[in-house]
Amino acid sequence: MVKLRAEVYAADQAGGDVNKALNNLREYVYGHMNTNLSSGGNAIKPPIQLKYTYERLLEAEQQTNASSSSQIYTDAQNYCQARFPAGFSGSGRIPCVQDYVTSRGVKTTPIPTGLYQFDFISPTWSPDLAGWSTVLAGLALGGFIYIFLLNWLTRRKVKELL
Repeated sequence: MVKLRAEVYAADQAGGDVNKALNNLREYVYGHMNTNLSSGGNAIKPPIQLKYTYERLLEAEQQTNASSSSQIYTDAQNYCQARFPAGFSGSGRIPCVQDYVTSRGVKTTPIPTGLYQFDFISPTWSPDLAGWSTVLAGLALGGFIYIFLLNWLTRRKVKELL
């Protein structure tokens, strides 16, 4: 599981196929008991965070917004210059530009971080070596308790008869 988690982090950092690496990790965790993604008692939650993928997406969104904002600002200057052609030091243009940019500005939509954070929980029991060993240990314990109680009750009955 540690190897698969490292593959997810490597794919995230390199910009590779993160979905394939995540699916491989998910299948492994869901198919094996006692797999725990967190590392230590004070580990971050959720343990899988695609930091680099999120940062690349955030940077692309900011670049898109920056180019749109510069175009809106240019449009605002042209609009306000036509509306207020003369004035001392742009006294009428400044509020016009501010109003234009405010009313038509680019509204940024926040990118939800939850889409880039993952936590997989292993099953309580799975049909692998650990699962069948747990079943056999439980059956052995049950048999031991049954034989112990049977032996104890038999001794008690024998002592009462004597």
